[in-house]
Amino acid sequence: MALFLEILPFLMFLGAFVALLRGYPVAFTLAGVAIAFAVLGVAMGIFDPIHLRAFPQRIYGNIMEMDKFILVAVPLFVFMGVMLEKSKVAEELLDAMGALFGSLRGGLGISVVVVGALLAASTGIVGATVVTMGLLSLPTMLKRGYDPGLASGSIAAAGTLGQIIPPSIVLVLLGDQLSSAYAEAQRAQGVFSPDVVSVGDLFAGALVPGLLLVGVYIAYQVFVAITRPTSSPAIPPGEVKVDLRTVFNALLPPLALIIAVLGSILSGLATPTEAAGVGALGATLLAGFRNAGGETNPRLGRNFVALGALALIALIASTFFVDLRSGASGPALNIAYGLAGLAGLGSLAALVRLKRSGVLDDVMTSTAQISAMVFVILIGASLFSLVFRELGGDESVRDALNAVPGGVFGALAVIMIVMFLLGFFLDFIEITFVVVPIVAPVLFMMGVDPVWLGVLMAMNLQTSFLTPPFGFALFYLRGVAPPEVKTSAIYRGAAPFVIIQLVAIAAVIAAPWLATALPGLLYD
Repeated sequence: MALFLEILPFLMFLGAFVALLRGYPVAFTLAGVAIAFAVLGVAMGIFDPIHLRAFPQRIYGNIMEMDKFILVAVPLFVFMGVMLEKSKVAEELLDAMGALFGSLRGGLGISVVVVGALLAASTGIVGATVVTMGLLSLPTMLKRGYDPGLASGSIAAAGTLGQIIPPSIVLVLLGDQLSSAYAEAQRAQGVFSPDVVSVGDLFAGALVPGLLLVGVYIAYQVFVAITRPTSSPAIPPGEVKVDLRTVFNALLPPLALIIAVLGSILSGLATPTEAAGVGALGATLLAGFRNAGGETNPRLGRNFVALGALALIALIASTFFVDLRSGASGPALNIAYGLAGLAGLGSLAALVRLKRSGVLDDVMTSTAQISAMVFVILIGASLFSLVFRELGGDESVRDALNAVPGGVFGALAVIMIVMFLLGFFLDFIEITFVVVPIVAPVLFMMGVDPVWLGVLMAMNLQTSFLTPPFGFALFYLRGVAPPEVKTSAIYRGAAPFVIIQLVAIAAVIAAPWLATALPGLLYD
């Protein structure tokens, strides 16, 4: 009987895993398994049902607490990414980068990596990035004589950059869970004024490893172009028309948006939630400027949107000189209010154009669906974690990890392997909400740096989503790839990028400063 009580929490995981493999919805599976084991625990006298009675209030309180205000950034970043995806910004970026680098051997592969990095920093949604680039660039690369494996692997790898390059939905959710776990670990150690780990810390920590991956991906494209020139041929010069104005127009607006969002977070000028609001507004203005709504005078509508965008840029720049939160009056504050009004009018004009073109309806529907999925999974995972802990799961996990040979690195290796394998079957949302709150406090009490751990987890999940045969990114790409591209070619093309990912993870483990130096420089 005692042995059964010890393994009961792990039977919860097994039950949830079996149910997920049978195709049941994730959120309802987690909640249903939790309720079933809670009833079993009540029957055995090891679970107090008062926890279930208080659970609704606990959920409401957790989401409404100030430290959970960061979760508001999730639908805003989702809106920003979906808006850029639906408004053809990615298509223009791919065309412009292809024209810029296409005359070089391996140029289309380099373009895919660059655009993937930009879309990752703009959207943070892996599935959307892989599908978009698969539809737009894979047929072009195949037409130009690219090896199907190299083309497929480049697109899948570039699409997964959304896991690690901030602002990423993965990092937002990981930051929220790691912050709570770090505070819990410190309280367990008797520290009742705990240090705070913010999403901004995690953004700063992930920036250097993310850019490092982009650089290595590009270096790999150059290496293949040199060693196997027939696999990545150049576009004949006569077929490439480089229009620097077109490249400038396609590249500058999304780049400015990324700098505004990420720069405001890293500089401490705005919280991630506030920056997400700016990103959503900027994406709306950019999409409204580029999508005509069938109006009789489209030039007038574009001018209104452009005026709003310029006002928004000026308003963001003014925060370096004027404290808009102080409440003090003066000409500068009045000018700021005027700029905010112009930005609002421009946004209204953009929304009208997007509504008439049909883009807004698609964006709002996708945003609502993705955001609802995230928060419903959050509720189910919270109930699962509650029952798991009340059944003694956290003590069992702590004892198991402390018994692993190798100390901290042994425990870390076990957790990383488990998360990697779970990434074959579960999305990052379920893994973040279920696994991280259980294992992270144990590692923090062993002395693991929270930012370093968060970056390693994000890179680990990124690698898992790219690894054959179960990687999610490969499934996304298989769904939109032409029939002549075999699944074996997709797996073969992804393999070198998986090796690059593993080397990058080893580099961050061996040199933790790659993840911790920038947050320390910015915030310490």
